[in-house]
Amino acid sequence: MALQLSAFDNELLDGTHGEAAAFCMRLLTRFAEAVDAGSFIDIEAAHIDGCLYLGEVSLDFVQHLVRLKGRVRVPTTLNVGSVDLIHPELFHGDGKIGTNGARLMRAHEALGCFPTFTCAPYQTIFRPRFGAQIAWAESNAIVFANSVIGARTNRYGDFIDLCCALTGRAPYYGLHLPENRRAQILVEIESLPEEWPDAGPACVAVGHAIGKRCGSLIPAITGLPAHTQEDDLKALGAVAASSGAVALFHAIGLTPEAPTVEAAFQGRQPIETIRLTADDLRHTVRNLSTVPDGTPLVGVSLGTPHFSLEEFARLMPLMKGLRPLIDIYINTNRGVLSELTDRGWDTALKAQGVTLVIDTCTYVTAIMRDMSGAIMTNSGKMAYYAPSNIGVDIAFGSLAECMASARAGKVVRL
Repeated sequence: MALQLSAFDNELLDGTHGEAAAFCMRLLTRFAEAVDAGSFIDIEAAHIDGCLYLGEVSLDFVQHLVRLKGRVRVPTTLNVGSVDLIHPELFHGDGKIGTNGARLMRAHEALGCFPTFTCAPYQTIFRPRFGAQIAWAESNAIVFANSVIGARTNRYGDFIDLCCALTGRAPYYGLHLPENRRAQILVEIESLPEEWPDAGPACVAVGHAIGKRCGSLIPAITGLPAHTQEDDLKALGAVAASSGAVALFHAIGLTPEAPTVEAAFQGRQPIETIRLTADDLRHTVRNLSTVPDGTPLVGVSLGTPHFSLEEFARLMPLMKGLRPLIDIYINTNRGVLSELTDRGWDTALKAQGVTLVIDTCTYVTAIMRDMSGAIMTNSGKMAYYAPSNIGVDIAFGSLAECMASARAGKVVRL
């Protein structure tokens, strides 16, 4: 398919809108040709994943755009970085990584990006509208935007996301097209574990299963708990995007493009049906842990993706009682931190020994003080990534189990 350029695209290429935009548009045209896009579209927003320092090239690319006096053309949010700029004392890793990580985060700000530094930009004032064409990176943000909000983005990676932000354009292909958003695989949940009162563990189990079995295909899910909340869908999408390459799922009756099975499949038939039973879900959850019940713990980590205010509201009653025996880390964003401060919850959490981590995440950088033993989490994404990313054993459990285990100093089940 020949790539068609608009008059504005040609203006970008010839430098009318600055050298940085021209540089970015040259990269975008080559990318568009590689993915066989026929044209470009205007985007309303961007979310940049490249704030995490992964080596000199991370910094070189952004600083090059800064030197060219680049500025983003659309509201652009930033993903987590390598350090907590609000609490820099929490970082205890390699000094060069810490220094360059902070420089990289500031360099993105110099391009006009908003310093959100969160993997959950949908929890900020920059949450996109239904149907918005956007260019988001960060796997959980992509799947949430597409699935739970009904905005439209492909899985954009580092550098391409920033090029879209500086040009305000994205290749028109993939999930930007309505016909490419139809479900392909039907996932039927035939039964749920009776012992799981919350929808969270079920959603994590379903997300992990569809990631493994659907790859990058689009599933439509029936049978999720009726009390499933937005944060549960967040957890589902996050682990589905981690264990597979899911960028969009439809939850029948719960997500905006799937009021019915017929609507999700746009009138067509599924190419495959996957059936999950309560035992399947139990088995999946058990396999997220790399240690058995009763194992001593050195810490609990929550908020991957970043904890929302609603999740803190569910946590606060669980914090009452004896002070936990081990460290508890909760990753969240600046906006939620401000809300916690207004409510006095930050003080109450710190009194219980909780460390609030802002701007970054415990499974991507050196924040946790003790990693000599197992870490417990209620995040399927962290359970999937942490063993390889930071070399720790993981115990997965519900939020209530994480809190009970923190007080016991070992993995306990409720």
